[in-house]
Amino acid sequence: MTSSKSISRSAPSSVQTTTIISSLLTVQTKGRGFTDLTGEVAKFVSEAHARDGALTLFIRHTSASLTIQENADPSVLVDLTTALARLAPENVPWTHDTEGPDDMPAHVKTMLTQTSLQLPVLGGKLALGTWQAIYLIEHRARPHRREIVLQFIGSNR
Repeated sequence: MTSSKSISRSAPSSVQTTTIISSLLTVQTKGRGFTDLTGEVAKFVSEAHARDGALTLFIRHTSASLTIQENADPSVLVDLTTALARLAPENVPWTHDTEGPDDMPAHVKTMLTQTSLQLPVLGGKLALGTWQAIYLIEHRARPHRREIVLQFIGSNR
């Protein structure tokens, strides 16, 4: 059982939702790997004059995904790429291989990760932790043009 002294919570705050703002972010990937979207997403929040609310990101693809991960040590992203490759390897006899040996593993990796994220926006800023960043994960070997829908719901300045 957890002691009540080891947990604290701020007082609840209330926001009347008056605004829904959307944008489409297009990213040209370089092939398999992570693309940091944090700066572009923060720019959207700023341009939307967002104050308090929720930001949703949704990637419109089945062979790429979104995640929030560490941004301090690049070896984390290398190890995550290795882990995903081990979970969905290309060198097995997948039934769906129409677009090549990386196609079905890319679908599995997307299923294991996320196609959408929701982040709080507090005081006009993304409520990310110190070492967190928002990434698009390209699961295919060759470059692709990816689309991410950004939508802020909340109050603005």
